[in-house]
Amino acid sequence: VQLQASGGGLVQAGGSLRLSCVVSGNIFSISTMAWYRQAPGKQRELVAQVASTGASTHYADSVKGRFTISRNNAKNTVYLQMNTLKPEDTAVYYCNVPYDLQSWGQGTQVTVSS
Repeated sequence: VQLQASGGGLVQAGGSLRLSCVVSGNIFSISTMAWYRQAPGKQRELVAQVASTGASTHYADSVKGRFTISRNNAKNTVYLQMNTLKPEDTAVYYCNVPYDLQSWGQGTQVTVSS
């Protein structure tokens, strides 16, 4: 399984970004998927997760109401819409399968300037 995240960039506080993660392999449609992030000097943390059907989602308290996770099983892709970004959202963002962790891949850098 390969996980390829993209869509990061530099944005001002209050701005928006949409991340995408394409997943190779046969596990995508049957797996809960999640976005994680790791800021410099900090541990990797779970940001949001979505069930295999997309019907159930879960968010870290720090992003509730600002981020939306979604998926397209036909495209083996999971998305993270990030609105009202804050400088503390600056991190490398990764996707993975939370109940069957795969190799992390390179992630995508999100930098929010104040």
